[in-house]
This record gives sequence, C-alpha cells and structure tokens, in this order.
Amino acid sequence: MSSWLLRGAVLTAVHVLARVLVGVGVVHQPLHSTLWKTLGLAGVVLVALIWGGIDGIRDARANSDPDDYEDLTVRWLKAGVFAGAVAGVISWVLGSFVFAGIGQASFFVELFAGGSFTALLIFAPAFVGAAIGRFLIRRDQNKGAEDDWSEHDDIPADDTTEVIAR
Repeated sequence: MSSWLLRGAVLTAVHVLARVLVGVGVVHQPLHSTLWKTLGLAGVVLVALIWGGIDGIRDARANSDPDDYEDLTVRWLKAGVFAGAVAGVISWVLGSFVFAGIGQASFFVELFAGGSFTALLIFAPAFVGAAIGRFLIRRDQNKGAEDDWSEHDDIPADDTTEVIAR
C-alpha cells in the first residue's frame, strides 16, 4: 500500500468519525453546535499535524542533507485529495440514507466543495507538521557543530592580494 494511500485512508476514517460525532453532538445539544464543530475540526487538524510532524522527523533523521529529503508535499497532497473525495462520498451516503443529522449537502457540493475543504484541512497542517519536525531534527543535528560562517579557512591570507583604492 502506498504511503499516501494509507494516510488518506486513515484520515478519511478520522474525518468521517468526526462528522458523525459532530452530527450526534449537534442533534443532542443544538445550542452547543459551535463547540462540537470546533472540536471535530480540531481533531482532524491535530491528527494531520502530528502525523506530518512524525513524517518530518523520520525524514530528517534518515537524510542529514536537506537536499536528500523525501517529497512529503506531494505525499500529503495526494492523501488529502483522496481523503476529501472519499470522505465527501461517505458523508453524503451516511447523511442521505443512515444518519439525518450529519448536515450534508447535495452530492456534488459534498464531493467538490467538501472534498476540497477536507483536502486543505489535511494538507496544510501535515505540511506545517513536517516542516516543524524537520526543523527540530536539523536544530538538534546542528547543535554540536561549531560552524562560524564568517571564518573562511580555505582562502589563504597572503600579501599578494591587491586592494583597489578609489
């Protein structure tokens, strides 16, 4: 199974579970719908952020040179698009035939608008998490290095260097 497909499948399940829990919460406590929606949104964002951070840490540990890093951007973009499309279809089916309180729209609105929002909701936090994870590992790797960028040992200081006076 491709790594993006695994991430997309798990985050599809997380998103659908969050939508169902938000639907149940809103049906049972309609005055607290903002709280339930915020918690559902935060749950999906938190899972993507943490998993992206783990990917960034794992990638930075495997490749000490930033030029050798894996392309996590495309991996998470594919995962987000997959999760958005599949979660939109599943949410529409659940809202139309199983659970009336989930708050679904028409099929095409769920697929395109909801899927795009879900893809962005997964991609952006995962991208930020990967960047933070890579930064933390790079910071730890560079902590012991005593590199002073202002010193240049490879250029010998001799008297043959001409200075042009103006």
